[in-house]
Amino acid sequence: MNQDSLWRPTRRRLTDTLLAALAPVAVCGIALGGLTTWVGAGNAGSPARVAVTNGRVFLPYGDSTETAAFFDLTNTGGADDRLVEVTSSSTDAEIVLSRHRMIGDTAATRTEVASAAVPAGRVLAMSPDGLDVVLSAGTRWKAGDLVPFTLHFERTGAVETLAVVVRPSS
Repeated sequence: MNQDSLWRPTRRRLTDTLLAALAPVAVCGIALGGLTTWVGAGNAGSPARVAVTNGRVFLPYGDSTETAAFFDLTNTGGADDRLVEVTSSSTDAEIVLSRHRMIGDTAATRTEVASAAVPAGRVLAMSPDGLDVVLSAGTRWKAGDLVPFTLHFERTGAVETLAVVVRPSS
């Protein structure tokens, strides 16, 4: 065997090998640091957890039975969720999610929506000029009455709550 054909480690070959191995090790270290931070913050594997608060229903005006309900939805979990349905034992009429948008200074339009996103770590506050729940009053409500609702979420499941009947100006 010829002396020239033997493989010999040279400074150049060792440097190239070290650099080739260093890149994946550095990337793995950065990824591990990011995952450690994520887990330490309590977000790893944390499911959606939506709490429903501040429920209120506008008192229907005059002879009309159509009204709107509003809730604050707080997702304290680590995953997004969606409000997909609202039901109430106090009315047999259809209950729909809708979004209101102002058109100019004096007109508004209402669009029915199939669901509403509740992002992780955020609050979705329903309001008369945004997302709300449109329903018909099942009985003659008075200010201060409590109306039961069940809000159905894609991941959290069903959340039962009460909404207080209020005058629209309050």
